[in-house]
Amino acid sequence: MQSPSSEGAAREAAWQWDGEADDGAEAAGEVIGGGGGRPRLSRRGVLAGAGLLAAGGAVWAFGRSSTDQADGAKPKPQPTALSGPTPLWTYRAPEAMTPERLANQPGRPLFLSPAGLQVLDPATGSAGRLLAFDPPSRDWPSDAALQPKVVLGPDHLFTSTSPGHLDARHFTDPAADWSLPLPEELEGDVRLAGCDGTLLYGSVWGRSVEEVTQQRNRLFAVRLSDRSIAWTVRPDHLEQPLTPVTAAGGRLPLARNLGNRSELVVRSDTDGTERWTAPGEEDLRWCTTGTENTYLPDGRGGVRALGPGGLPRWTVSPGPSEQWRAMPPVPDGPRVYVPRDNGLLTGHDAPSGKQTWTCRLPFLLDRRSHPLVVGGTLYVPGPAAGGVCAVDTATGRLLWTFRDSGPGKDVWILAADADRLYAGRDDIVHALALR
Repeated sequence: MQSPSSEGAAREAAWQWDGEADDGAEAAGEVIGGGGGRPRLSRRGVLAGAGLLAAGGAVWAFGRSSTDQADGAKPKPQPTALSGPTPLWTYRAPEAMTPERLANQPGRPLFLSPAGLQVLDPATGSAGRLLAFDPPSRDWPSDAALQPKVVLGPDHLFTSTSPGHLDARHFTDPAADWSLPLPEELEGDVRLAGCDGTLLYGSVWGRSVEEVTQQRNRLFAVRLSDRSIAWTVRPDHLEQPLTPVTAAGGRLPLARNLGNRSELVVRSDTDGTERWTAPGEEDLRWCTTGTENTYLPDGRGGVRALGPGGLPRWTVSPGPSEQWRAMPPVPDGPRVYVPRDNGLLTGHDAPSGKQTWTCRLPFLLDRRSHPLVVGGTLYVPGPAAGGVCAVDTATGRLLWTFRDSGPGKDVWILAADADRLYAGRDDIVHALALR
């Protein structure tokens, strides 16, 4: 059952960014102090290695001295928290982010844009190392949502821009960068899919005519601890890891293309062997794994939970008079939370599927919204004007909603570490204290 409030809105938005009309002036990333008093603006020094970006007739650069005002650049409006907690700090970039290219949620404040990955200091929001990487091949469409994913590890950005190599660049320490030559069997077009903190997953389209015509690829995993190839597999049909990659309980879910249909394939994350399969939708877009359960679409807009071995456990689907579509569930030990595109959030007992609470959010959701659970709080990002909600995971009570007054049109993206929640959208990142 298709809900127009979700998929339709997402298609219309298409993650397109409008150039800001400031007559080609250059702007620097800014940190706007939070927490009482009037906001104070400080300019960033020149950042080494910043790349130039041509967009919408304006030339942007990461880093710019405080002579912007003297050069006649128009000051950008300072966002103000309209509700919710006061930001610890706010970073404003010279261009909009492109979070749809992220394969997984980061564990620290990062700002991904066409110029590269800007690393921010968790305590202050000041800009640190800018990790610029080569743009995708010209063969790839210009739509960023369709370009290869950007994969992040606990401390590194992973790319495969060098032929026959995987490259890892540390977020803060250039001396910790490394490069791994790939074996001959992995020669070809490498597409990284995700990282679970221990293993880096990807696939390779081979260069042989047989592999291309038969729609076959190779899967691989890299062990981060010793920077070695953990395993490689050549499946009988085209298989792709589902992003964001989740591999809880040793289960790595993939979508297998069978021509006119697809199926879910669950492989072992340790050696890549096939453990079990289950029927999937014609276009299987997402799957998440919890402690025991594996969650995937039920084909009617809801969610079905599969237990060990792929055995069906329970299903939550729209009723005859209901119109909503479930987003990927958020597993949390013995609980699981199911966001719906109509703005309703439900909590369930993971083994039985019994609904334990509901929470009505003050905004609608779509497939770009990726909630994040930290401790006993579920943080749910909405559209730019909707903000971010904090929900108590035990009761479903809405604790607060954070919004700002800055202009924007895109969905919030979240990251968190042990101390702070990082909420960003368009050209803004806020740091908020965890509950």
